[in-house]
Amino acid sequence: MGQFDNILKADESLFKQEEALSYEYLPKVIPHREKEQEQIASAIRPVLTGRNGRNILIHGPPGVGKTAAVRHLLEELDENDEFSDKLNLVYINCWEKNTSFKIIEDICNKIGYAFTQNKNTEQLLEVGSQILNKKASVIVFDEIDKTKEQDFLYSLITKVSKKTIIMITNYKSWLLDLDERIKSRVMPEQLEFKPYNQNETKDILEKRKEYAFYDNVWEKDAFEYAAEKCFRMRDMRAGLFLMKESGLEAEEEASRKIRKKHAEKAVKKLNEFTIKNSEELDSELKFILKIIKENSGKKIGDLYKIYKKNAGEYSYKTFQRKISKLDEGKFITLEKTHAGGNTTIVNKKLSDF
Repeated sequence: MGQFDNILKADESLFKQEEALSYEYLPKVIPHREKEQEQIASAIRPVLTGRNGRNILIHGPPGVGKTAAVRHLLEELDENDEFSDKLNLVYINCWEKNTSFKIIEDICNKIGYAFTQNKNTEQLLEVGSQILNKKASVIVFDEIDKTKEQDFLYSLITKVSKKTIIMITNYKSWLLDLDERIKSRVMPEQLEFKPYNQNETKDILEKRKEYAFYDNVWEKDAFEYAAEKCFRMRDMRAGLFLMKESGLEAEEEASRKIRKKHAEKAVKKLNEFTIKNSEELDSELKFILKIIKENSGKKIGDLYKIYKKNAGEYSYKTFQRKISKLDEGKFITLEKTHAGGNTTIVNKKLSDF
């Protein structure tokens, strides 16, 4: 064996398909979400036979496959000639479209109505609902908790027949804050996506490795190290990030193998990874998170007193719900204690990698 056989040439790469490590990449199979996909499909099936479908709220922490599972079902319907011509399949990212006008305008664009200029929300809703009612509809609102208003839900439910509305959020508590008038109309069944267990995590990353890298470039201990870190973070996006950065670190050294030292360097970059970026929170949640970070380890009641002293406007019950939302989003951790009566200790989230 020559001294330079393990050196990667300038025109070579360890990556076969680097985009397979993007979280937006949709693999051919969504492993370990068969049960959840079956429940979503069950909510949609009535629409396929000319009846009204069931609405569904999908919730769970970031990076557990909620969006991928739904997008995979939409793609399956779109590729099925028996159903595709009979269905409006609409996917809305509410991070990008967060007002009623933007959402209804985007729906119109996606169902082929392009004359949206100089029309207000009501006018677009009237035209859009007429077009939607020519077929059955499956409408997905991803990251629905990012919407600034929810009137569009009430309007769509009352004006559009034969539909299933799918709402995706990291926060189960989002439904609690929904206006009762809208909630009573939507009446969604709920589906929780729980974090993957250790074997599932490793299996999913193994499959992505096959898509993304050439054969035998990962040393076993390097891959197992990255998979273990991903499992501890309970977020598949962290694993994809680590795999990509490990490959880039190896290429930087012109190595033909991704070794544990490359994965260890990638782990040090996790602080740059923004899957838990607090910038996605609204101003009041940022304010509460700031108080928690400055007073980590205090009881929830004590934190509320600090919050009120700093001109916080929420009631204690609403404050508790906001704390739960931060916990669901993995920005903080909650610790139940029975010392001096039942109470909750709130801690800032510490990196566990």
